[in-house]
Amino acid sequence: MKKVNIFLTILFLTAGCGGNRQSGIGSDGLITVDVTKNYPKKELILQDFMEVEYIALETGGEFYTQGSVRAIGKEIILIMNRIDDGDIFVFDRNGAGLRKINRMGRGGEEYLNVIGIVLDEDNEEMFVHDSYGQKIMVYDLFGNFRRRINHVEGIRYGEIYNFDKESLICSELYLELDGEPTDNPPFFIISKQDGSIIKEIQIPFEKKKSTIMTHIIDNRVYSVPIRCIPIIPYNNSWILTEVSADTIYRILDDYSMSPFIVRTPTNSEVFLLPSILTDRYYFMHTVKNELDFSTGRGLSRTNLVYDRQEKTIYEYTVHNNDYINKRDVDMVRESLNSESAFWQRIEADDLVESYEKGELRGRLKEIAADLEEESNPVIMLVKYKK
Repeated sequence: MKKVNIFLTILFLTAGCGGNRQSGIGSDGLITVDVTKNYPKKELILQDFMEVEYIALETGGEFYTQGSVRAIGKEIILIMNRIDDGDIFVFDRNGAGLRKINRMGRGGEEYLNVIGIVLDEDNEEMFVHDSYGQKIMVYDLFGNFRRRINHVEGIRYGEIYNFDKESLICSELYLELDGEPTDNPPFFIISKQDGSIIKEIQIPFEKKKSTIMTHIIDNRVYSVPIRCIPIIPYNNSWILTEVSADTIYRILDDYSMSPFIVRTPTNSEVFLLPSILTDRYYFMHTVKNELDFSTGRGLSRTNLVYDRQEKTIYEYTVHNNDYINKRDVDMVRESLNSESAFWQRIEADDLVESYEKGELRGRLKEIAADLEEESNPVIMLVKYKK
């Protein structure tokens, strides 16, 4: 298929990246975030703006899993272990085990590793991303091989999502610390059938920046990745974040693009990275290129939220109200799809302990009452309110 480049004009760039803009909504309707500013603090309760569902995974037989969710659809959940052993567990949405699939190997119909899975229930297919083999292996939902899609030569694939029935949207994984960047598009849309590029999506920036930061401490080199979520599904569109750019963009299903959020000051060494986006709240975080040993998060991070109703930016904390002590929820999560925002694994032994201490309530308390310490993890599925 013919490649089509999407280039944004200088007009967009200057409209979205004025260096003297203040935080909030500008006259052009863009959200602007000053990454050097201190914002007031705000506490939120997760259940006030999201729906929370708990799924207790069946335990027993071949269905013992460490509970790393790779995809959630309307009828099934695809789960793997945190160790890359190739096992793909298929559960239904109630947590009942359906089957286990493992196609790891060096054969022509097998994968060497799995860094992500895209579930396409409409076509009854799953796309298994094999970064070692630089390929995407396509199977039916019973693990039968359908086809192989090779990476486009010279491009290292990062995140992959369903774009529509015929295509996938992908990000380039740029990790180089030194050297000249390539001319590869940071985002591109490929065919689900043969992997050919349908659209290249270019983002304007002055200098390519790596997602790996380095620090030398006591003559030792520390390489720390930036926790960036480059592709976020949002209201039948996609939010695209290129860490080298001052502007975060939104692309619609007709490929039209527009600025979404602007970072100021321009070309700052503080990164602005969005995560979960709801009808009211846009959750994001800033990352400084400095190590923060106190939190164990690696690079120094500040959690921010834009309240669309109040048109104000806050530094936030979010609590899960199903715990008596309102346990914190990390909102820096990869979005699953347009219906389910994100998932969190809760270990069974932790739930059993919390239950015995009387720290739970509601549906989570009911589930914990039937668990044993060796049970499979419980999946907390956080969904957008309708």
